[in-house]
Amino acid sequence: MKLGTRTIGYDQPPLVIAEIGINHGGSLDVAKEMVRLAAGAGCECVKHQTHILEDEMTDEAKQIFPPNADVSIWEVMARCALSQDDEVELKKYTESLGMIYLSTPFSRAAADFLESIGVVGYKIGSGECDNLPLIRHISRFGKPVIMSTGMQSIETLRASVEILSTSGIDFALLECTNLYPSPPEIVSLKGVTELRNAFPGVPVGFSDHSIGPDMALASVALGACILERHYTDTRYRIGPDIINSMDPAELRHIVDRSKEIWIAANNPKQRTEAEEPVYKFARASVVADADLPAGHVITEADIWARRPGSGEIAGYDFDKVVGKTTTRALTRNTQLKWSDLK
Repeated sequence: MKLGTRTIGYDQPPLVIAEIGINHGGSLDVAKEMVRLAAGAGCECVKHQTHILEDEMTDEAKQIFPPNADVSIWEVMARCALSQDDEVELKKYTESLGMIYLSTPFSRAAADFLESIGVVGYKIGSGECDNLPLIRHISRFGKPVIMSTGMQSIETLRASVEILSTSGIDFALLECTNLYPSPPEIVSLKGVTELRNAFPGVPVGFSDHSIGPDMALASVALGACILERHYTDTRYRIGPDIINSMDPAELRHIVDRSKEIWIAANNPKQRTEAEEPVYKFARASVVADADLPAGHVITEADIWARRPGSGEIAGYDFDKVVGKTTTRALTRNTQLKWSDLK
């Protein structure tokens, strides 16, 4: 799939998405500083969250307290949501630094707003992964979609994937565990493989809520072509998602290391040109293991394989020497040549 000009797939280095989310605490200045530092860390894409509370939640949400907050989910979002004018400015600033701007719309009104400001694609969060009317609404825009699949099984995903597939848009799926933070006991790296097997041809990535870069980087070896992690300018900032957010240094680490792992994960099993000098001394050559007279029929006990590999007969040809007759006298540890044998 393509997101703007960025091609996403198994034949490309992973796209690393730094999710600012609500870590800016409702401050445009803080959000822009996070974007600036992400660009300096080599990040290609930042993701925001677009909250229009009246279309996103009912009054019941004022009585629901998330596990990682001491106020209601309504109050969390009310404190942290940027105004629409601020989000327009944030998108403009992000793109001025050469990065892709994404956001997760948490409502129909939020999706319509993002469409009106010309986003290149949409992120659907795990909480909306089975919100079929919202997924259908977003898919009608005809733009690429990246959908997290936390709290879902392969079977419960199928209806949502069917909407995206039949709409004809490009889309990707992200394995995700929705606990902030996610301990390794419940993170599913295997989920990357299961998604790839269940939905062949669909790019699969990893949305990580664990602490540290390890899980995200490990997913690259399994084929994850998108890595998404919560991101903040500093871990000393207060906020419900800060605990499992990476800072600019960790973001740089993930950007660089994920490219290296992707390269290594796609290298075939072979002896490389760079290894040739090592191979010449590290491999063994067939040698006489005793003084042998001319006309001697060689047995396995008469020869051995020793370094370096500069001899004419390599150790892997050891068995071809057994049973041949020497054409000249050989001293112990002489590297054998085919002309020494008949």
